[in-house]
Amino acid sequence: MTYKVGPKGQVVLPKRIREDLGIRPGDEVDVRHVGREVRIRLATEPKELLGLLADAPHGTAELERERRLERRREDAKLRRLGG
Repeated sequence: MTYKVGPKGQVVLPKRIREDLGIRPGDEVDVRHVGREVRIRLATEPKELLGLLADAPHGTAELERERRLERRREDAKLRRLGG
């Protein structure tokens, strides 16, 4: 399928695609530039979840520290197994 880009840079998603994916007016989509492609998909993260951990007792720094430790353990295990 080929479609023309309008004067404002807009492209209309074909009705069949909107219906197949359940996209309705006002729904949010994620648009990404990957190489020479433009990828459009339904936004999966509701905005109200963004920043959810900002007020957590240990914040994201604690989660990052735990992930770094986990990664070191995984790397050490791979080295022991010859990977």
